[in-house]
Amino acid sequence: MTDDTANPFRFPAVRSRKVTAAFDGGRLTSDGGVLLLAQAERAMGICRRLAACIADPRDPGRVIHARPALRRARVFAIACGYEDADDLDALRDDPGFRLALGKLPGSGAGLASQPTMSRWENAPTTRELAKLMAAMIDIYCASYPTSPAAVTLDIDDTCDVVHGYQQLSFWNGHHGERCFLPIHVYDTASGRPVAMLLRTGKTPSGAEAAGHIRRLVRHIRRHWPDTHLTIRGDGHYGRPEVMAFCEAYGIDYVFGLPTNAALRADPAIVAVADTCAVKRAEEQRVILRNYAETRYGAKSWKGQRRVVARIEASTLGMDIRYVVTSLTQGSAEHIYDTLYCARGQAENLIKRHKTQLASDRTSCRSANANQMRLILHTAAYWLLWRIQQEIPKSAALAVAEFATIRLRLLKVAARVIESATRIRIAFASACPDAAT
Repeated sequence: MTDDTANPFRFPAVRSRKVTAAFDGGRLTSDGGVLLLAQAERAMGICRRLAACIADPRDPGRVIHARPALRRARVFAIACGYEDADDLDALRDDPGFRLALGKLPGSGAGLASQPTMSRWENAPTTRELAKLMAAMIDIYCASYPTSPAAVTLDIDDTCDVVHGYQQLSFWNGHHGERCFLPIHVYDTASGRPVAMLLRTGKTPSGAEAAGHIRRLVRHIRRHWPDTHLTIRGDGHYGRPEVMAFCEAYGIDYVFGLPTNAALRADPAIVAVADTCAVKRAEEQRVILRNYAETRYGAKSWKGQRRVVARIEASTLGMDIRYVVTSLTQGSAEHIYDTLYCARGQAENLIKRHKTQLASDRTSCRSANANQMRLILHTAAYWLLWRIQQEIPKSAALAVAEFATIRLRLLKVAARVIESATRIRIAFASACPDAAT
């Protein structure tokens, strides 16, 4: 672009010198860090794995954009903050994205257009989506160099407000919205995503939750037959069917347990609660916490299970929370404060998935297309996670949120200089994160 075609615009003068600007800087990209995403994807092979799960009915002689390239373009764009398919129209000739896809900056076809991306997102069948979700679990297992001795998986659902009367949308009285309630599963200790499942906007039943967990465990066992698994979740998943499955297959669990009259009247818990309330009053504390445990069996259970109670007396009254677990070791305080409360980090990971990668942009009419989008956003999550793992642990970005990593490492301006024998990426000399 030359001065003859660019429309300049002005800024306030600086030290009596006129300041003008125009979009005529030449072959520049505002997403120079997209090459880091390309390197992470090449190392993990995510798009290649996903591409192998979907049939390609196109005539091979007329194909311009191969299946892996389509997936890379969409996933790279999501990771860089372009969550809508029509953003690809504006990025088609971006030199940074072209290089990330293995294309020369100034020749050949650019990125696929929005209609191509939309057709591809709506193409997978239900059977192919099941293969894609299995491939995501394969990617999770492959992210460990060797089989771990034990992992804890956090399962939770989250409100995804719909954009209309879409397939699987349902009115949820608790959230006061018509929504989906997709299930997210994370390896919270390492921040790894495991599985994301789009589902209707109502709380999962015990049979449904047990079915999802059974399929997840069965697939993980193909890779890690000897790894000890612990499932952790809130009261939605502390269902008889889920606990019975875990006990039958040697899986430990820690689930929230809703209160009821029997628990509130349990002698062991009542005794500790009364003592806690009296001690708080005598010592004139604002708040005092204690713990208790008992054996409890609901009518729908096959037997009694260990229940831990967190008892908190304060000037506002008594608050008691319950957890049911298969673990026999560890004090009540350890079970609740150290193990169960650690699942709060999974909510932070869900928030990262939704707000920083816009995975709640499930605006397609088809449920299959929305599930496909959820998989794509999870693939983008994996790439940002991989980049974060390569950052030196002493650097501040090693524990940064994905939005910060995107701003500091991906959204970096660069000039692309192409010659007959090489392509050079020139980043700004004053880049604040050059040392990282």
